[in-house]
Amino acid sequence: MNPLLNPKSHFNLANLFTMVNITCGLVATYFITQNNFFYAIVFAWIGGAFDIFDGKIARKFNLSNEFGIQLDSFADFLSFVLVPVFLIFQAVYTHLDGFWFNIGVVATVYYVISGLRRLIQFNIDAEAGEVGKFFVGVPTPLGAILLWLVYLGYTYGVLPGQMVILFMVVIGWLLNSTLRVPHP
Repeated sequence: MNPLLNPKSHFNLANLFTMVNITCGLVATYFITQNNFFYAIVFAWIGGAFDIFDGKIARKFNLSNEFGIQLDSFADFLSFVLVPVFLIFQAVYTHLDGFWFNIGVVATVYYVISGLRRLIQFNIDAEAGEVGKFFVGVPTPLGAILLWLVYLGYTYGVLPGQMVILFMVVIGWLLNSTLRVPHP
């Protein structure tokens, strides 16, 4: 059997798409360390596109398995939790002084723990191949999109750094809220 279409293969087509997402997250992280936020965001969004398609491919070709569920959550943690938070930390919080910098650090840790908690709970509740009509709480990809919008608000002078902190905490809270978000 073709390993790309074998649901037992760790390197099936769906998982390869997830691995591209991971690669894009790592490349985005590199660009953040170089203060090249434009390319970091480009690679983060490319990774996001691969995240959309990995699930669709897994369902279409019946490739869902426990390994893929876990791999997808690790990819989501990197691309949709760590990358946007690291970008905001590097682009926004490093320009804050004293008290506000420290509050930014706390907000960052809070968001990372919130995202990790959400992904772990999702994995505990997940059934291979099952897709509900709603997410309970904001999914991490949507959380990342909201953080990108907050970053843009800061970049274009609409939001001060202190408001970025507030929005990060609110979005972190929404990740584990009871808000019902329709599954696309």
